[in-house]
Amino acid sequence: MSDEPCEPIPPHEVLSAEGLIRRHQLGIWRYLRMLGCDESLADDLTQETLVKVICQETFSQWSDTATAAYLRRTARNLLITQHRKGGRTKTIFTADPLDEVWDRWAGRDLGGDEGIDCLRLCMQSLTDRARTALQMRFAEDASRAEIAAKLKITEHGARNLMQRAKQQLRDCVQSKLDDLRAGHEAKVKSGREGLS
Repeated sequence: MSDEPCEPIPPHEVLSAEGLIRRHQLGIWRYLRMLGCDESLADDLTQETLVKVICQETFSQWSDTATAAYLRRTARNLLITQHRKGGRTKTIFTADPLDEVWDRWAGRDLGGDEGIDCLRLCMQSLTDRARTALQMRFAEDASRAEIAAKLKITEHGARNLMQRAKQQLRDCVQSKLDDLRAGHEAKVKSGREGLS
């Protein structure tokens, strides 16, 4: 990351505790959910992460990206500690692949809002049946049999419908995120050219 600063950001740009929470809380919570936390545990660990970092005397804010990465690492370590305390000593996730997924999804958008917005738009491109199947599966935790019964199709048909819908969503969201990033890069580039 060659464009990251080599020293902490100037004091007038350092966020207060309230500003740090406002800017990073949602991103930490969504990251913990991606790691498999339920809403309650994600709430608790997000709060614990922010309190732990804010109370550190040695914590220095760098760029938003570096601060967000540090907060995610702290949250992940707290989750690992939580698993160990609960007797689950084997950790099934490793940082690098998950951070790559998070960076691809959220990128410079610290809270992941752009990805969520793209997902909402892409959901509208699905058929009503596909939206219903995904809603039942991921929002209502319905079984494949329940989804099949509701849609009057076989369980195999329900599985195929959801697989196709998820792939369509992945492709659509990735395309929209790529477009957003290309627009951002073009904006940055034109800004640099304007300064020359």
